[in-house]
Amino acid sequence: MNITIVGTGYVGLVTGTTLAELGNTVYCVDIDEDKVAAMQQGVVPIYEPGLEEMFLRNIQSRRLFFTTNLNEALQKSEVIYLALPTPPGEDGSADLSYVLNVAEKIGEAMTEYKVIVNKSTVPVGTADTVRETISAVTDVPFDVVSNPEFLREGFAVEDSMNPARVIVGSESEKAREIMSKIYQPFTNTGIPIIFMDEKSSELTKYAANSFLAVKITFMNEIANYCEKVGADVDKVRLGMGSDDRIGHRFLFPGIGYGGSCFPKDVKALIKSGKKEDFNFQLLEATENVNQNQKTILVSEIENYFDGDLQDKKIAVWGLAFKANTDDIREASSLDNIRMLLEKGAEISAYDAIAEQNVRKILGDKIKYATDMYSALENADCLLIATEWSEFQNPNFEMMAEQMKNKAIFDGRNMFALEQVESTGFFYKSIGRKTIK
Repeated sequence: MNITIVGTGYVGLVTGTTLAELGNTVYCVDIDEDKVAAMQQGVVPIYEPGLEEMFLRNIQSRRLFFTTNLNEALQKSEVIYLALPTPPGEDGSADLSYVLNVAEKIGEAMTEYKVIVNKSTVPVGTADTVRETISAVTDVPFDVVSNPEFLREGFAVEDSMNPARVIVGSESEKAREIMSKIYQPFTNTGIPIIFMDEKSSELTKYAANSFLAVKITFMNEIANYCEKVGADVDKVRLGMGSDDRIGHRFLFPGIGYGGSCFPKDVKALIKSGKKEDFNFQLLEATENVNQNQKTILVSEIENYFDGDLQDKKIAVWGLAFKANTDDIREASSLDNIRMLLEKGAEISAYDAIAEQNVRKILGDKIKYATDMYSALENADCLLIATEWSEFQNPNFEMMAEQMKNKAIFDGRNMFALEQVESTGFFYKSIGRKTIK
């Protein structure tokens, strides 16, 4: 089948490459001419493990194409996926201007039946709004489908090729048949397609992400309470996670969640609720707790230095919001760095993957190290902000040689307490005893 993907951000590029891998001919459209030219030459614009290999394979097999010409791509395809940004506005609501602008252009260009698939994360009722927008400019028949993505950054290729389920929101039998054909390679292997109405599909995405945000935040609250009463959060989460009603995933405490999905989706669902005179009290609390959690170690660092961070050199390991991605949207590292800079500290940071994205925001306000150990040179302490695997088993002797002062503030609980106890380091993590 011929398919057009409008938008080559994280979701659009992974979705387009996956659909090409499933045997479709896919035309990816983007307005950024330089980006399109680079992708035509085989340059992947995002970091995602396993994506480049699949991306290049499908370009070489002539199943994956890139263009800035929306009309040309539309004429070649029966199915049009919208993978466009829906950033939060100042009030937290999702900005649908990109989606609706493209919907109008599609309507103006359509000459025959199309299936318009909302892949973007959008508020409940967006399918109706897209339908109204297109109907206002054309009499050509079409259907609008909600088909939310559930990709984890760092595992997107795995999630896209082996999803737990495929959600399709449509009450059109014709559209359902077409979507079933697209995803037949999945159903052939036992992966279910769950059909529902458009509004339920749209809400499913928000509900799933918001629930995971609540789960993370609850575990962070438990971790903070553990410190008050002398319990160990590692043992608590093991006991909790062993209950199959709860499970082990998303029970790891730390310095809050970030990224492109959880913060945005929680805000958008809260705002959508208010429009219906409904208060998501649990989500409002989740958002507040998470915001405080992100910088919870700054006060610990400040206390360690008796309230004076002026000219203290602080090394930061990790800048991405999580490991295995270059995404720094809503990254806790940035909140911590900004707060530490305001208090007079100097920052030397290391993240081989996310560094370039941080440079675009912070520029020369901080120093960038070429490796994890050089970041520690003459450092008064180390803050770990991202759980990159290369940080899991460091050479503590080498660390001690590089640092002026042996102190670690671990926002991702990278080390077992036994691993640090004999090193002579001060070690503060989340929800566990402090090693002094």
